[in-house]
Amino acid sequence: MSAPPSVPVGTTETLGNGDTARASLEALRSEIAKAVVGQDPAVTGLVVALLCRGHVLLEGVPGVAKTLLVRALAASLALDTKRVQFTPDLMPSDVTGSLVYDARTAEFSFQPGPVFTNLLLADEINRTPPKTQSSLLEAMEERQVTVDGTPRALPDPFLVAATQNPVEFEGTYPLPEAQLDRFLLKLTVPLPSRDEEISVLARHSTGFNPRDLESAGIRPVAGAADLETARDAVARTKVSPEIAGYVVDICRATRESPSLSLGVSPRGATALLSTARAWAWLTGRDYVIPDDVKALALPTLRHRIQLRPEAEMEGVTPDSVITAVLAHVPVPR
Repeated sequence: MSAPPSVPVGTTETLGNGDTARASLEALRSEIAKAVVGQDPAVTGLVVALLCRGHVLLEGVPGVAKTLLVRALAASLALDTKRVQFTPDLMPSDVTGSLVYDARTAEFSFQPGPVFTNLLLADEINRTPPKTQSSLLEAMEERQVTVDGTPRALPDPFLVAATQNPVEFEGTYPLPEAQLDRFLLKLTVPLPSRDEEISVLARHSTGFNPRDLESAGIRPVAGAADLETARDAVARTKVSPEIAGYVVDICRATRESPSLSLGVSPRGATALLSTARAWAWLTGRDYVIPDDVKALALPTLRHRIQLRPEAEMEGVTPDSVITAVLAHVPVPR
């Protein structure tokens, strides 16, 4: 499984305004589908990240609509969005902003960078050096940027959706473990099926322009108020001691795997619990079950573990290790 399964339509639950917020977030799927064919699991993952105040790393080969997916999400939300194309010559100040001297007032004033937005698309994040990559660390973790010793708060909501290419490594700088761990989810964007690819060609033959989403009919169907209501409802989603123990057992099992040199940290355990709660709420329940944990285990944990070189040479993958752990750890009744 490359990403969380798509959200079932028509589920209900009584949580006050939560039903309205859930309906608005479910409507994102149909709006994004006007521009992107398929990729429902990736859309669901982005919605889960918004609910959990997390960030998303989208990985896929060129041409599978990673950038278009994020742009369509931004167009479907009444939120401010900016895009940064990460290149080898990009400087940290190009992302965070900098102090600029104003000759008229003889003073320095702060000019905000593109990070001061609700939804930041960090395109090809692994093409910029570590110094510039690290400029996002404080923003992603602390929701603020410090320039010249002065912290400046970022807007809320704030989400970084970063893309990277998994097959072309020339001129790239792999993300360090510390930054990978800041991403709530790592979603793989697969190649479309034959029928989906035919549908893509049919849309383009009738004049679809991926650079003009407004002409595709995409309109905002949810906003900051819907997100805040939904987050409040997710926070009320119940977690039993047995489910909390199940999450801990899964993460501890990765630390004991002979295929791994680095297992899931306690931060990863809290992330898995958070995403499982969001998934439970999206599917219409106010409590978490083991299937919620299983549904989000791969995208939440796959980037938080590190394979041993010998295991990698034998064809072991992070996903296969996590799948084996899920099969081994006892499921609470």
